Amino acid sequence: MERKQFLKTLGAGAAFALTFPCVHGCSKDEAPTGNIVEEPTGVDFTIDLTSSEAANLASNGGFILKNLVVVVKNLEGEYIAASQVCSHQAYDQVRFVNQDGGIFYCDVHGSRFEQNGTPLNQVDGNPAKVLKVYNIELTGDMLRVFE
Repeated sequence: MERKQFLKTLGAGAAFALTFPCVHGCSKDEAPTGNIVEEPTGVDFTIDLTSSEAANLASNGGFILKNLVVVVKNLEGEYIAASQVCSHQAYDQVRFVNQDGGIFYCDVHGSRFEQNGTPLNQVDGNPAKVLKVYNIELTGDMLRVFE
């Protein structure tokens, strides 16, 4: 092998050796975020809608997370509550998003649910299970979330 050809080979190999770790290290992390938890049971708590804890519930589309429950003031101004634990693989990443009139969404695997908990898509080729939705009772400024 001639010197010129050897240096070209070495250059390409060295470039690959330096570039591959960077590209690999800069790629999106495939590990899901969030925690795998059990769906809450015996849910029964109240939220004072005038408190700072409930500030996000002042506007339509706002939500708060409490006791592994997503409490929402939907786009129509109605309060709803669902499990923060996704029915797909039990990650605690369910949130309310302003899509398709307002849906529950888990960003770990893309599970989507109607406001009544009905699954809107399949994940990993499997039909999703219903997302747990809780009862709501509003008395004055006190919002009760319960099973």
